[in-house]
Amino acid sequence: MLRHVVLFQWKPDTPTAAVAEIEAAFAALPEKIPEIAGFEFGTDVSVEGLADGFSHCFLVSFATAADRDVYLPHPDHAAFGELIRPYLERVLVFDYEI
Repeated sequence: MLRHVVLFQWKPDTPTAAVAEIEAAFAALPEKIPEIAGFEFGTDVSVEGLADGFSHCFLVSFATAADRDVYLPHPDHAAFGELIRPYLERVLVFDYEI
């Protein structure tokens, strides 16, 4: 199993409605890309104050690294990337195997 962790930090002027649209669009990807084995997301609720400006975490699970490799260039994933690009200040991606 491979976990694909994605953290987003929004530009300061990002509208709340745009963030909601992005959340919904990312959550819709498992219905469009069969290689996605699991999906969850949430916003930072840590009391430690170490999020470094990142507010949203998305966890996408794949059965294999090969499934992740199908997902990355997938047209629906690419379209999602175009949707978020104008609003992203920073993104962090971290993959690990379990």
